[in-house]
Amino acid sequence: MTEPLLKLDRVDTYYGQIQVHFGVSLEVPHGEIVSLLGGNASGKSTAMKIILGLHRPRSGTISFDGEPINGLLTPQIVRRGIASVPEARRLFGDMSVRENLLMGAFTRRDRDGIAQDYERMLELFPRVKERLAQRAGTLSGGEQQMLAMARALMSRPKLVCMDEPTMGLSPLYVDKVLDLIRTLNQQGVTFFMVEQNASLALQIAHRGYVLQTGRVVLSGEAGALLGDRRIRDAYLGGALAAETAS
Repeated sequence: MTEPLLKLDRVDTYYGQIQVHFGVSLEVPHGEIVSLLGGNASGKSTAMKIILGLHRPRSGTISFDGEPINGLLTPQIVRRGIASVPEARRLFGDMSVRENLLMGAFTRRDRDGIAQDYERMLELFPRVKERLAQRAGTLSGGEQQMLAMARALMSRPKLVCMDEPTMGLSPLYVDKVLDLIRTLNQQGVTFFMVEQNASLALQIAHRGYVLQTGRVVLSGEAGALLGDRRIRDAYLGGALAAETAS
């Protein structure tokens, strides 16, 4: 059996004395789109932080490409092949679009490869190409998300982690972002996507995991989860969901 690209095994995470993950286990196979779903305060964003080395779990193992990455610093994790498209994009607002895009290749030294990928990003993201000289902070939310995705891909990652990629976007840009994720995945890019909107995420994902108060309460193939009424229970809580259904 092929080892998954990313694996969390029985992870417990705390903020001080407050436990936010309880034995969380999940896998992201090579070449797939995997969505981590859940409502507010479910532990989704903390999962992204521990994968990227921004916060450390107290116990359990995080493995990437068959090697543990617990305890590595974020730059070391990036060099292993994980790129991030963070919530709210986190661009360098006073820098130009071009400068932001090239920042994605800061760990690379292959000038020819960087130049090739730069041109490829301009083909994949025409709105980015149109705005190269513009300050990144003046772009619309949708344009910023396009730039954040292109910047992540400039590192030639094995895995792209996206935190709430559709949050705050117009319906037009939501569709564009999801279409791009699907297209890039078909070209071989693996995605791990934290998303609150289960319906949108499961439409493009291969599989999903649902977090509720720090525990994985549901997992499976995306198509099966999309029609599973237990998704509502996980988001609203069993009592509230039953009350709503009655």
